[in-house]
Amino acid sequence: MKTNINISNALTLLSEMESSSAKFQILEYDDLQGSSDLSSAFMLSYMRSANIKLRQVKISLHDSSVFVESGALSFMRGNLDASSNVGGPGGLVKKFISSTLTGEHVIKPLFSGTGEVLLEPSFNHYVLLSLEEGEEVIVDDRMFFAAEGTVTLGAKAIRSISGAVLGRETLFQTSLKGPGIAVLEVPVPEQEIFKYKLNNDTLKVDGNIAFLRSGTIDFTVERSTSTLVGTAVAGEGFLHVYRGTGEVWLMQTKQVYDQIRELDNPFFRRRETEGMLETQDKN
Repeated sequence: MKTNINISNALTLLSEMESSSAKFQILEYDDLQGSSDLSSAFMLSYMRSANIKLRQVKISLHDSSVFVESGALSFMRGNLDASSNVGGPGGLVKKFISSTLTGEHVIKPLFSGTGEVLLEPSFNHYVLLSLEEGEEVIVDDRMFFAAEGTVTLGAKAIRSISGAVLGRETLFQTSLKGPGIAVLEVPVPEQEIFKYKLNNDTLKVDGNIAFLRSGTIDFTVERSTSTLVGTAVAGEGFLHVYRGTGEVWLMQTKQVYDQIRELDNPFFRRRETEGMLETQDKN
């Protein structure tokens, strides 16, 4: 077939991780040039100046399997079969309970065979994890994106009710147990992630900025001082406390990005006004 289109997919490989039967790659689009109106062109120009890039996860399977977040599939190629991780009526009940407790979707699509699976591109960032046999990590709600079929996805109970209520967490968090590779979708770039290794130590954090911890780390929420009066004077309120031996990953800049989103943006305000005017004209 002949065409006038010069097809050249300008993608950069940011990172990759490979097991004996699967390869996970994080790709980044060099540029987006598909704008067909002034508003889109203006926004794309702004995104280029801010170095905001579109990214995508590619998974290559060799007689293996991967399960992904519900709705995350873009397309797949090869001899691949699609199923789910439900496992019968009893499994459906367990998945529903786990979903209710952790906030994750009930059913994870499972793709098995040999071929390629490409997930939906987004402007978020991605983290690859390689878990050893029996190694467990606890991750923040809704950050799971994909994992090898050998990884066990479950729910980890927070040991104290105060840890959930005061820490604004669910009673259970998402657990990933190896062996295998997993992908997390995170709101900050990798250079802004702080990894702390604890050796029978304690880490106290102000706010919900820890998004991953080793399964060997205990999590509680405690007052910043020994008395309520002292807590009020200190102004910090309650702290997230991590104890034990393992790793805790922090994303301190997420709070800054959340504050930026709340700022009054003239461009977006104008776009909202234009939408209201278009609605009025149609009526």
